[in-house]
Parts: sequence; structure tokens; C-alpha cells
Amino acid sequence: MAGEIVAGVAAHSLALLSDAAHMITDAAAIGLAIVTARVAGRPARGGYTYGLRRLEILSAQANGITLVLLAAWLAFEAVRRLITPHPVTGPLMLGVALAGVCVNLAASWLLAKANGASGRRSLNMEGAVAHVLTDLYAFAATVAAAVIVLATGFARADAIATLVVVGLMLRAGSGLIRESGRIFLEAAPADLDPAALGREMAAMPHVAEIHDLHIWEITTGMTAASAHVLVEPRQDCHAVRAELEALLARLHGITHLTLQVDHKPDDH
Repeated sequence: MAGEIVAGVAAHSLALLSDAAHMITDAAAIGLAIVTARVAGRPARGGYTYGLRRLEILSAQANGITLVLLAAWLAFEAVRRLITPHPVTGPLMLGVALAGVCVNLAASWLLAKANGASGRRSLNMEGAVAHVLTDLYAFAATVAAAVIVLATGFARADAIATLVVVGLMLRAGSGLIRESGRIFLEAAPADLDPAALGREMAAMPHVAEIHDLHIWEITTGMTAASAHVLVEPRQDCHAVRAELEALLARLHGITHLTLQVDHKPDDH
């Protein structure tokens, strides 16, 4: 990052300076991911009956917001450069960008490996990966811009490369904000249809009715559900409850489940 700032100033390259600014948020994002992963792994205690697992989602949302805000600033600067282009030193810009591609390829691989080793999907880790991948794409765009500057002398290629990076940052940032927002609003997982799940439960033998069905995510990869189940008269409530729990665990991976099971009155 320090090398990019020096090279960006020397080469008059907004693309390099934007990469350096983005690397500041990379460092913050990875540091935040490490801290929240450690804290979120602590056991539940006191009033925090779910533990501090949602700190991961706070971290992911913070990463998304910083990406969007940084993209807005870079878009403003890039438009200024398009209107009033600055001369760019192509060779220095190309050398630093190629080095950045190599560094970010290694960083992306390490983060993706760490995310896979966790054994579950983590929006927190995905936020850190999104930052580094966006930086990788930014360096690739800077390489292309440097080649154009060297080949044609078209200085506006630097600003155009920055706008490409802005688009990637907005896409990654908005996705993180949207996914973390769903979890904070306690929406059902995006790949799970609550109505269809309710019909599956109601179709089980001896189930008369399912209502007050709620499905939400405590954090990524940890789905919870609750429902009120009415069982046909003179049937075994406990057996029905066990079958429903097995169904949700087998088909949807929902193991954090609370079912209130009662017999349906004969005159219901």
C-alpha cells in the first residue's frame, strides 16, 4: 500500500492511488474479520443467549458500507480526471500493477482457503474476501490501463480503469449490505421458501395444522425455526415432533428448532 501511494503520486495515476485507498479498507476488513471471528466463537453467557455470533454480520455490513463509500469518492475523482486528464507515467504504473496482481492472487487464495476450512459459510470472511478480490480486479484494470497508456498515450485510460473498479466495489459492497440486512431483519434464508417448508411439514403423517411458523438466521450458516404444530387426536405428539425435527434437519439443515406440539381438539 505504501509503495502504491509513492508510485501513484510519482506516476500521477488515480488508478494506483485508488488501489492504495482500497487496500486501507482491505487491511481494516481483514483485521475486523479476525477480531470478530475470535469474539463470535466465544460460548453464550449472560443475556447473550446466542453468544456474539452476529458480530460477524456487523463486520460484514461495515465492510459493505466502506466499499460503497469508497466507491463514491473514487467515482467523483475519476470523473474529474476524465474531464481534465493528467499525464500518466505508464511504465511505473504497469510495474506496480503487475506486482499488485501477484500479491492479491496470493491473498485471495489464502482467504478462500481459510473460509473453506471453517466448515461453514461465513459472511464475515466473505466480506474480507470481497475486499481482496475487488483489489485484484482493480489491479487487473490498472494493468490494462497502463498498457493502453504505453501503447497510445491515452491518459484517460487511467480514469476509466478507476471507474471499472468503482463498479466492482459497488457490486461487492451492495451485496454484503443486502445479505447482512436480511439477517438483521430476521428474514428467512434467501434459498429457503417458508411457505414450501410449511407445506412439507403439514404433509407429514398425523399433522393436522402448522401455524406461527418463523424461520430466520442467527448468523450465516446457522438457521433457526419455530412453529406451533397441531397433531391429529389420539396420535403420539412426541413421535410427530421427532419426525418433523428429522425432516427439517435432513432436508434443510435446520437443527436449531423449537416446536410447540399440541393435539387438535376434536371439535376444532
